[in-house]
Amino acid sequence: MSYTVVFATVIAALALFWSTRRRGTISKIAGPPSPSWIFGDFHFVLSRMSALMIVFLGNMLQLLIPRQYGDNEFKWNKVYGSVYRIKECLGKDRLIVSDPIPMQYVINDPSFVPSPLLRAMYHWIYGANSMIARHGTTKNLNPAVLLIVFCTGDEHRKLRASLNPAFTAASVRQYQPVFLKVAQTITEQLNQSDALSIDLCPILSAATLKSICEVVFGCPTEDMGADFVNHNTQILHISSSQSTGQVLGGAICALLPQWFLHRAIYLPTKTFRACRTQLYLANREGRRLVREKTDAARLGLETDGDLYGVLCEWPLLLHMKALIQSDTKSIQEEDIVGQTSIITIAGQDTTANTLAFGLIELAKNPQFQDSLRVEIHAAFGTDRENIPYDNMPLLNAFIKESLRLYPAEALSDRTASEDVVIPLSDSITTTAGERLNQIHRIDVDSGWNRGGESTDKFRPSRWLDETVYQGEAVGPYANLFLGGPRTCLGVFEMQVFLCELVGNFSFSLPADHSARVIFANTLMPTNSQGEKWCKVSFSERLTPQAWY
Repeated sequence: MSYTVVFATVIAALALFWSTRRRGTISKIAGPPSPSWIFGDFHFVLSRMSALMIVFLGNMLQLLIPRQYGDNEFKWNKVYGSVYRIKECLGKDRLIVSDPIPMQYVINDPSFVPSPLLRAMYHWIYGANSMIARHGTTKNLNPAVLLIVFCTGDEHRKLRASLNPAFTAASVRQYQPVFLKVAQTITEQLNQSDALSIDLCPILSAATLKSICEVVFGCPTEDMGADFVNHNTQILHISSSQSTGQVLGGAICALLPQWFLHRAIYLPTKTFRACRTQLYLANREGRRLVREKTDAARLGLETDGDLYGVLCEWPLLLHMKALIQSDTKSIQEEDIVGQTSIITIAGQDTTANTLAFGLIELAKNPQFQDSLRVEIHAAFGTDRENIPYDNMPLLNAFIKESLRLYPAEALSDRTASEDVVIPLSDSITTTAGERLNQIHRIDVDSGWNRGGESTDKFRPSRWLDETVYQGEAVGPYANLFLGGPRTCLGVFEMQVFLCELVGNFSFSLPADHSARVIFANTLMPTNSQGEKWCKVSFSERLTPQAWY
């Protein structure tokens, strides 16, 4: 019996299983029709195996592998509203939500956790000790490190007070020299290039990794070792792929028990070998850094202000232990070490990709680019040490619009771990007249974001003319990060990088520009072949003498 026949038998059995399950009211919510198995409107060429698989993929290819990411979501929002149903793999129903009130509830409520497959992926890529891999059981986690990555609720409020020196808006500004130094290395690279246009993706990715190493670990990238950097890049490449087979494989994996998925990392495949090696290197380097900083703190030596140094400072650990000893264990070395992988992987390309998208949009709009450059030069004046980034309306409107249209996490899959009632801005009634008040599976879609008119267009002025929805918000930058009550150093990093680059260069689109937006764990710009790519033309601008 051929592999194709065996595969078809397995898929048919799974489809029959799901089709005979009792359907709830979610199936009666309005939404786009599931594509026909004829799939005449799909743009990619399907092999016979892909043709077999597409029968069972529902709307998932439209959602995850469209011609241009976002095209279908914006269309569906206009037709069906901010809460609608789609068909996922094997005939299951899924709700897509961009209404800010249920979004706020879902993101902040610990009852909603990442889907089983996402939790397994976090385990494979970030490690079992990473806070995001352990999300959903936060009651017994050590909140000291949880604050950095995924801290929630009372844990966040309690430890925010104890870690104020490292996390207040004023304290974050101490990292400006680091971000500026890294941004200036990009300027030097562009100045030294003889090319008229250049792919910024590898440059921005390397720069954001440098920033992470300096700000979080207190060391240059080189100190982490070439093997660590190379494997980090390899994992980014692996996690940034998306295919028809992966979509269906993910649906099948979601049916498997969590313990089995966790142990899948030991399978002898190229991908899992890369994951194991990357985790080993990340934990090795993280353990070295933590021990060095803990030993220095015990000797009374001051830290350099990096986040790992702050967490390892001995008096602070004792203070934190006194604060939280009633409801959790004291912080352990491995609690900090376990965050090394997620900080370097999740924090690198998210910021780099958003910067790349932003520079592409600036290249499309030279008039706004010139206005932004004028604002940057005026703000810098004669003092580059005290730059009022938060008082630069064009800069911040531009960053918000970049994050609105190109959010780092464009789609977040959440599953309810218990029965809950989710409030909605507008009531939803099924075709049978039943009122929907329980949602068991939900996707939080940050792309629409109540942005006012023409939400599918890049228009920074919407943040200046008060056309953005001003109702419920879900965090410091609304739902742009899907992070709820958390902040992100990446916003400040973007402010510094953009001021340096736009202040020194004029960007335009080259004749061969053909960037597409795809979703593969995060949004990223690609060329027509699906390779990560952000090619722009640039020229040096004359700047005021005070700029230097």
